[in-house]
Amino acid sequence: MAHPGADEPDDESLAQAIQQGSQPALRRLVIRHHAPLIGFLYRMTGGDRFLAEDLAQETMVRLLRGIRSYDGRRPFKPWLYQIAVNVTRDYYKQAEMRHTGSDDGSMARIASPQRPETAVIQRETAQEAVTAVYHLPPHQRETLLLRYAEELSLEEIALILNIPVGTVKSRLSLALKRLREELTEAV
Repeated sequence: MAHPGADEPDDESLAQAIQQGSQPALRRLVIRHHAPLIGFLYRMTGGDRFLAEDLAQETMVRLLRGIRSYDGRRPFKPWLYQIAVNVTRDYYKQAEMRHTGSDDGSMARIASPQRPETAVIQRETAQEAVTAVYHLPPHQRETLLLRYAEELSLEEIALILNIPVGTVKSRLSLALKRLREELTEAV
């Protein structure tokens, strides 16, 4: 997310304005966070764009339902992503059929490769990485994506997942180790 400029209110101020019923504040906050949230959820779901969009919409609905309980002294983004993580967890708990990770071709776009075989190798490598991330246990996948895809601090991740910072570090370490092993086996 781009940080608001000097004349742009921060997320926390917008959230407090929403608590007072401000529709323009809601519109600004949704515009600011919608695309990054879909990107995060897209990676959480292993590349299912439609599911990511549905989960983002449900996240925004839950945000509206729970906005009265938001404490403006707490950073907004970790609060929002905590809702998104919970929505995703709820979806997978309730789903009878697990997502199989089909690729619609958008998972690994290659920007003007030099040679066709290079593009194929890069696409396969990228798809292997996406698949490896998707196969991580959900708690490790969440932690890894919040840290490296969303670039949140360890403290923010701890807030989102409601776990100690030490547990965040442990999950990241285990996730990276597992990814290295899986990607090494794939070679």
